[in-house]
Amino acid sequence: MALIFIRTAIIFIVLLFIMRLMGKSQIGEMQPFEFVISLVIAELACIPMADSSIPLLYGVIAIVTIFILHQVVWLLELWFKPVKNIVSGKPSVVINKNGIDEFQLKKNNLDVGDLIESMRVAGYFNLDDVYYGLYEANGSFSALEKEEKASNSISLTLIDRGKADKKNLVRCGFGGDELKKFLQEQNAKLKEVVAMTVNGEGRVYFQKRGEKYKILQVEVNGKW
Repeated sequence: MALIFIRTAIIFIVLLFIMRLMGKSQIGEMQPFEFVISLVIAELACIPMADSSIPLLYGVIAIVTIFILHQVVWLLELWFKPVKNIVSGKPSVVINKNGIDEFQLKKNNLDVGDLIESMRVAGYFNLDDVYYGLYEANGSFSALEKEEKASNSISLTLIDRGKADKKNLVRCGFGGDELKKFLQEQNAKLKEVVAMTVNGEGRVYFQKRGEKYKILQVEVNGKW
């Protein structure tokens, strides 16, 4: 028991030292390769701590090796920009002056719902509250916000990349017939719509594939 305690304490001290050397990003928002390294280090640390038949030195050497690899990758990223793009990725602009960039959403395995959730976390409750929105390489959302936000009311997603949200349609009193009529007025089919949201004031964000988004007004029950 005492041996396990001592081995665990030694590994803990080594890990603490290595993580401090790796920098603040290791304890904040990590780049993809840093996240992988953290997982590997955690696994390597568990083996010598739990199995006393494995020499403690093996675990320490493995952890130090991962640290050296981390430093090598960091230097390569510093000296060669293409390496940084390959290893860590690069920011993706998902909202531009025309609205949502559907290609960038698909590229990052995201849908409109994911984008809206990220915007809410960042303090934006309407898709047109920002001029530009992007996902950084570490997955965080950043935006160039507009001087004045569109509304203080929360928006509901009615259409997400060609698929209607029936629950939200019922919630805002925007039934199937109303939706069909609205789409006809916009000369659009359901599958052609990238995104459609509406807030409690009846303010609609509508974007048809290949076109700039529109801000429209409809009648809603305003019960959310």
